[in-house]
Amino acid sequence: MEASGEVYKANNEHFVLVHGAGHGGWCWFKLACLLRGSGHRVSCIDLTGAAGSLVDPDDVRSYDEYDAPLTDFMPALPDGHKVILIGHSAGGLSVTHAMHLFRDKIKQAIFIAATMLPFGYQTEQDIKDGVPDLSEFGDVYDLKFSLGEDRPPTSVALREEHQRTILYQQCSHEDSTLASILLRPWPAALSTARFGHVDDCVESEVNTVRRVYIKTANDHMMKPEQQEAMIQRWPPSEVVAMDTDHSPFFSAPERLFELILKSM
Repeated sequence: MEASGEVYKANNEHFVLVHGAGHGGWCWFKLACLLRGSGHRVSCIDLTGAAGSLVDPDDVRSYDEYDAPLTDFMPALPDGHKVILIGHSAGGLSVTHAMHLFRDKIKQAIFIAATMLPFGYQTEQDIKDGVPDLSEFGDVYDLKFSLGEDRPPTSVALREEHQRTILYQQCSHEDSTLASILLRPWPAALSTARFGHVDDCVESEVNTVRRVYIKTANDHMMKPEQQEAMIQRWPPSEVVAMDTDHSPFFSAPERLFELILKSM
């Protein structure tokens, strides 16, 4: 999702935007336009199974396979070139994964209402803090079992009738309608995201990357208390808040743009 004829100046930044579960590079269109309009370079990653990847999410068998578009993108960057990684929701797992593998290529990591766990889902506490609890909304998921009903699910989808309430309640109806058309099921393998081991020395290496967390105060997907719990457990360099739903790239893109630039 690179702009044709884009002029990139050396003194401007390169932002790499990573979507959350069920979304794709398309969800960043407003923020990407604002960043590019300010002279920055923007790359919007489509993780495996997203709309732009052309891969059936039910065919994704591992987290590494799901995350491959980002982990293939990062080493292809020129030597000495550093990017600002931005992850939304479950895209925070991809950002952290990249921090383990490519910290020398990352100038800063920004988590927007995102799962921020230094080693992914390693413990019960990680799951409590980093996996959305939507039980208050009833039965909201459709599961698909492409390997058979006696096997674990291969993909998960948020039912259309719940999408606006949970993800986009402060967004325009036009934006939530667009999203309902483009949202896809996400690979169930996303739940297996783990990086390294809690006893490794890797944590100190990951901490060499500056992190910023953008909280969303009216979030029905990643609850504010979950966001705060992850911030307290792994404190970032900076925390800022938005009075928005889970999807500020739709509901408040100009404010999100301002906060991102101020964090640099």
